[in-house]
Amino acid sequence: VQLQASGGGLVQAGGSLRLSCAVSGGPFGGYAIGWFRQARGQEREFVAAINWSGSRTYYKDSVKGRFTISRDNRRNTVYLQMNNLKPEDTAVYSCAAVDSQRGGNYYKDQTYEYWGQGTQVTVSS
Repeated sequence: VQLQASGGGLVQAGGSLRLSCAVSGGPFGGYAIGWFRQARGQEREFVAAINWSGSRTYYKDSVKGRFTISRDNRRNTVYLQMNNLKPEDTAVYSCAAVDSQRGGNYYKDQTYEYWGQGTQVTVSS
C-alpha cells in the first residue's frame, strides 16, 4: 500500500489549505486513514483520522472547528481541509493507513501500518 500526501504550501495566518492523501495498492475502502504532523524539533502528533466509511472522524482538540477530514472512496483519496490556519500549525503533514479490521487507537501513530511521505505546511504570521 502506498500513500502520497500533497497540497502543502506557504500561507498567511487565517488562510486555508486542502491536503490530499492518495492511496494505491490496496482496498482503500477497508482502511482507516489518519493525518499526523511533525514540527521541527518536536515529536510527531496526531491531527485527524477517519474510519473506513467516513461515518466517524477524530480530531486533535486544537484543530477542532478549523480542520475537516473527509474521504472519497471512489477516488481513493482522503482530504484534510484546513481553515483559519495559525503559525503553530506549521509542520510536515503525513498520512497513514491501517486495516480497519485491526482496530486500534486512531490517535496513536503506532496503530498505523502504512505511511506516506509528508507535505510541508508553513503558516506565516
